[in-house]
Amino acid sequence: MLAIIAAMQNEADTLLSSAQIEQSYTEHGKRVWEGEAFGVPFLLILSGIGKSNAAAAAMLALTLGADRLLGFGAAGGITAQAHIGALLCMRRAVQYDFDLSAINGTPVGTLNEYQTPYFPLDIDERFPCGTLASADKFATGKDAALLAELGADVTDMEGAAVAHVAYAAGVPCRLYKAISDNAAENSPREYAENLRIALAALRDNMPAILQGAYTNE
Repeated sequence: MLAIIAAMQNEADTLLSSAQIEQSYTEHGKRVWEGEAFGVPFLLILSGIGKSNAAAAAMLALTLGADRLLGFGAAGGITAQAHIGALLCMRRAVQYDFDLSAINGTPVGTLNEYQTPYFPLDIDERFPCGTLASADKFATGKDAALLAELGADVTDMEGAAVAHVAYAAGVPCRLYKAISDNAAENSPREYAENLRIALAALRDNMPAILQGAYTNE
């Protein structure tokens, strides 16, 4: 079963607006929809914002029988390919607010039980691919040097947590991010002004996103 995770209702609506919903319910505090869109059956979980919410939603998806995860939503762009309105598929993800370097000497983002800060993801080469950096804060450019060091193209507040759960569970995971702002000093204003553009990019590409979910079988 394909399980989809979206942080906010307006992001989830880019799929729900074209879906046939069989049932909806609340499970462990998370809103869940089961249905089909563009010929693809799915389970959609509204996670809420932040890494803890995203990880909880990913674990819930697995307990409900998911054998692959897919996440999508708006995000901040850092590099040229991640311009406002662009849609990228992430090839790897890192948690840039996780830091054990003082005691382990490991790069920022590296969990104690891992050798690398990056979680690999299932890529979709029909879209530009890049590195996602996630943290429990809205990016405003204050971490620009660290994000550049990590090779980040895109930043959000959920994706790396979903990638972590998927990697630990050994299930495929794809993450798509539509760019709403430039993840810099003016990002709060840009986000407010351009969120509709990012949501339109998700909605317009939703058939390709869903129909490509099983391309690596």
